[in-house]
Amino acid sequence: MEIADVRKRVLATIERAKQRAAERRARGDEAGRAYATFLDTVAVPMFRQVANVLRAEGYQFTVFTPSGSVRLMSDRAAEDFIELTLDTSGDQPQVIGHTSRSRGRRVTEHERAVGAPAALSESDVLEFVLNELEGFVER
Repeated sequence: MEIADVRKRVLATIERAKQRAAERRARGDEAGRAYATFLDTVAVPMFRQVANVLRAEGYQFTVFTPSGSVRLMSDRAAEDFIELTLDTSGDQPQVIGHTSRSRGRRVTEHERAVGAPAALSESDVLEFVLNELEGFVER
């Protein structure tokens, strides 16, 4: 194969990779803005409503809003929480739900994609929290 052909193909590959990276960064920036709005208007208020209902029913949970996430944490054990964060590492940015439960010394954690930040509604967030909450209130 001629060096000119090899060079042309290598340069085309480099250009494609740069273009994809720029597109991924742009999607990540857009998702970050949508996620910030989602946190402020949907997720944090919903987590606070759930925490208020739980407190009224005798389950002590507190809502924390560390930078870029919202967390519903048990007042009894710091390892017991439900959290939403934004994952921009893939091709499509996703809101990720992370749940951690402790039983004695054993801690069980799992994550799952909840959806795109711009597409999630209050009912989507509530559905996620209620599904994850079952393990905490069944005791």
